[in-house]
Amino acid sequence: MKTNFKTALLALAILVPASGAWSVANEQLVLQPQSRLWIDGTSTIRSFSCKADEVNAVVEANDPNAIPTLLSGDKGVKAVRVTVPAERMDCGNGTMNDHMRKALKVTENPAITFNLSDYDVAKNADGITGTINGTLDLGGVKKSISFKANGRSEGGMLHIDGAYDLRMTDYGLQPPKLMFGRIKVGETVKVNFDLLLKS
Repeated sequence: MKTNFKTALLALAILVPASGAWSVANEQLVLQPQSRLWIDGTSTIRSFSCKADEVNAVVEANDPNAIPTLLSGDKGVKAVRVTVPAERMDCGNGTMNDHMRKALKVTENPAITFNLSDYDVAKNADGITGTINGTLDLGGVKKSISFKANGRSEGGMLHIDGAYDLRMTDYGLQPPKLMFGRIKVGETVKVNFDLLLKS
């Protein structure tokens, strides 16, 4: 698997164990193979997880020393764009994959994108914490979102984690239904990220 990724702020992105192709436009930070982005959801019979096997990011840094800059509580990144091919979402079940791709309107909207608008970062006893703000384009609908992220130093690298509760109906998406509607997926899913970044 390719794990080229840039910026502590990909932590913002959307969406599972990282086992696909990851790419970036410039060399600043590299996402390590241990990194994970995934979505947890519920249904009327059981919970489920879906992963994005491919994520692409374009990142512009203020400082070539982005990790130490961020860990000091200062802004080290000025722009981030993350793109996820919706058809590469994998829920570990062929039928569920088909229903999820249909729900995400993959044919009409093949990509899920996030563009950073601004963020804040502050140093604390355990590392750093911050709020990431930007625009999420999902299913052809764009909305401003905000979510929290935490970061800390780990062997000279930056470890970031956090989560975002996403309501599918806010984007005009209908949660998947299976077995003629007897199995219904909850409209809110949790986007989780656990990333390890190296300069």
